[in-house]
Amino acid sequence: MILCPATAVCECVLHCKKKKKSVVLQLSAQSDVLRAERERIKTGLKHKHPLLNQSFLFCVHVINFGVPFQPQTPPPCSKRKGGKRSCNKLEGLLQELLESHGERWSEEIKEDLPLSFQRHGDLVLIGDNTFCLSLWKKMGEDLWSTVAKGLGAKRLAKQGRVSRDGFRTPEVTMLLGEDSWVTHVDNGISYQFDVTKCMFSSGNITEKLRVAAFDCTGETVVDLYAGIGYFTLPYLMHANACHVHACEWNLEAVKALQKNLNVNGVSNRCTVYQGDNRQLQLCDVADRVNLGLIPSSEEGWPVACRLLKRTTGGVLHIHQNVTSQLQARHDVPQGLSGKRADRRAWQEWANETAEKIASLLKDVTGGQWTTNIQHIERVKSYAPHVHHLVLDLECRPS
Repeated sequence: MILCPATAVCECVLHCKKKKKSVVLQLSAQSDVLRAERERIKTGLKHKHPLLNQSFLFCVHVINFGVPFQPQTPPPCSKRKGGKRSCNKLEGLLQELLESHGERWSEEIKEDLPLSFQRHGDLVLIGDNTFCLSLWKKMGEDLWSTVAKGLGAKRLAKQGRVSRDGFRTPEVTMLLGEDSWVTHVDNGISYQFDVTKCMFSSGNITEKLRVAAFDCTGETVVDLYAGIGYFTLPYLMHANACHVHACEWNLEAVKALQKNLNVNGVSNRCTVYQGDNRQLQLCDVADRVNLGLIPSSEEGWPVACRLLKRTTGGVLHIHQNVTSQLQARHDVPQGLSGKRADRRAWQEWANETAEKIASLLKDVTGGQWTTNIQHIERVKSYAPHVHHLVLDLECRPS
């Protein structure tokens, strides 16, 4: 591991395929490298760095902005080549526990262990498809203390399915410890929330980093689906927005959002609205509107159009799960590859959305508007040919 001295604002891990070694780069926000790549922080993005004069491949996303690099110990459980699990410490401790209760270790037991988990400070959240075998009940309270020790945690919780109550409340059971509030640090931002009442989407990290790289100096931003502050906080802390109006209808998420605004010292630049954003009384205030709801934010489009400044317009960041032809239809043209079909579907969705937004803006304001597709960002994939996208749509009065 080579450390290249520079201003510690952004840290990237690059992997040189030829020399088979990793390089940690500390890049300043003003560097040509970061400025050129900050909107395309993607695994697999080819990149040539002038300091090293080698072709590198991003193997890890940007680690942190504004935080000095500190080597991190890899989590106890991870996937190795061939999909084999590396849970040696946890397996060893559990084998000892089972043997003390007269049980023998087996492959079936090994397959019942966590393949992955979420870590929030000293709390580890495991999936509901683990520790399902009946023999675990014989271990009593010793089981969860042993698992926590094996995973390097003090508290342990188990996550079930997300509730269909309209608030996406997680069905989480505390297994070890009583306090369910956790602190998760991303990109120098502290997110505090109750794991039994609020979701935390770690899969949106690339979009949060992209938002953090925006220059929103002097802008007023409206975040229509704020949650605990996933995007509200990057807009305030890194993108330098003048003020953010944050809307959220889940009361538990609002509590966490207000706490996070205070903890991060930006509460004086944010107004929180609890309730249905379709009832929001604001209009003609926004330079930028974030519509971070999936699978679709379409119900919020008329609200977003009403919020844009009438004289200057602004930019809408529209989230959507988009399905390509290969997934949705059987009449796909011959020779159309999966990637080409995906990108065609993305562009078609963006074009249709731009037309709908222009029509909505005309209905809302009574005047003509021009929409311009600035960028289509792929955040993550949910299934083959089903992708979470963000459309950056510039909207200006004609």
